[in-house]
Amino acid sequence: MTRPIIGVTTSHLRGWRSWQFQRLAIWRAGGRAKRLTASRVPNPKDCISSLDGLVIGGGDDIDLTLYGGTLDLKIRYDPERDALERALLEAATDQPLPILGVCRGAQMLALWRGGNLIQDIYTHYPDLPRIRTVFPKLSITVQENTKLQSILQRSSLRVNSLHHQSINAPGDGMRIVAQDPRGVTQAIEHTGDRFMVGVQWHPEYMPQKPAQLRLYKALIAAIQR
Repeated sequence: MTRPIIGVTTSHLRGWRSWQFQRLAIWRAGGRAKRLTASRVPNPKDCISSLDGLVIGGGDDIDLTLYGGTLDLKIRYDPERDALERALLEAATDQPLPILGVCRGAQMLALWRGGNLIQDIYTHYPDLPRIRTVFPKLSITVQENTKLQSILQRSSLRVNSLHHQSINAPGDGMRIVAQDPRGVTQAIEHTGDRFMVGVQWHPEYMPQKPAQLRLYKALIAAIQR
């Protein structure tokens, strides 16, 4: 059986490690990953037509001007990647393409749907502990009767945390479906039948966790449907 092709957005400057883990996770789930960077995708519409699914990956912060944030010279941005991801999502607007957003990818999904972000969670939540690790140290709760709960087969689990931006408003047709104990958004999903899920953590860095692999298997299953 031919493996479906899953586009994975990454930085053209960085992101080699994340890309390798994404490629492995997608392969284990039954797909074949195709790396998408600003230097490799001259025409996002043509690119979308060649894909069976899309993963908007993690990486640098999203440009603050896209959601009215305040410029911070200490933060690293990648405007070319922002433009690529927004163009790919726009090209996928009228397509039944299953989409998974990972970390900044979940945030980009929210912005694409008209939502907005919290620029810095440690300023917004002053008592928030600074957990930044690829290991699953952060406890989250997943809402009952959601697509995400059905996929993970869990209502609570530990995830990794490598972010300081987070989703504030999930956008049109999206809903918040997981949070940490202090209320930081940890996942969003489409309210309709379409497979469009965003998780704030990095499932690709937890290949030993069956629940995390199920995210990628759900993406593949959505393609096959």
